[in-house]
Amino acid sequence: MRHLISLLRRERKQQKLKPPKKRGKRLIRVGTTIFFAVLGLIAFLALGFQAEKAKAMEIADSIMRSNWRSTSFPVENFQRYSSAYGYRLNPDGSPGWGFHRGIDIAAPAGSYIRSWSTGEVVEIANDRLCGTKLVIKSGEWQHIYCHLKGRAATSPQGRYLNDPESGLQIWEGQQVNAGIRIGRVGTTGRTTGPHLHWGLKYDGTYIDPGIVLQAMYQQQPRGYRW
Repeated sequence: MRHLISLLRRERKQQKLKPPKKRGKRLIRVGTTIFFAVLGLIAFLALGFQAEKAKAMEIADSIMRSNWRSTSFPVENFQRYSSAYGYRLNPDGSPGWGFHRGIDIAAPAGSYIRSWSTGEVVEIANDRLCGTKLVIKSGEWQHIYCHLKGRAATSPQGRYLNDPESGLQIWEGQQVNAGIRIGRVGTTGRTTGPHLHWGLKYDGTYIDPGIVLQAMYQQQPRGYRW
């Protein structure tokens, strides 16, 4: 290593090259500015994440103390939970991790999906990842259903879920009761098999649906089966 450094110094002296002092200082200043800017951004994002996490934990504590007997399990013919809420490897096999803002509930294709709670259908859409998507608002809550069979379509009367084989008519703006059928399990969007992706938001913050399902299960009468 010393021999290499000595050789480089000799070559520089022979060629009478001068190091770019001003440029180097400028690069150092710019690099330092970028470095601290990135640190600031990371700190800002971390604070935002911690604030969201704290809010979610506060809501989760409230969930366990709330009454959920008027709500419904969101899918018929339940098979298993195929993916939990939180960080996971990309399910399509592509490299990397992603945050999964919901839970995946496996069920045979065509199984009926039920509204978790009474509310208003506020969105029916075709989404690249979520596929055929339906969102219901129940007070401060929003429940999100992805990968439904059929497609979102538009008519002079408004936007609706077009799934003729389901026998259902679900429209944006429609009021639905807890437990009513609102669609069917499909494979639209980015999915590796038939399942319902079910997400929950409270006051704009994503909540782990598993916590809600646990609270619902604990409040069911003894011997009751979903």
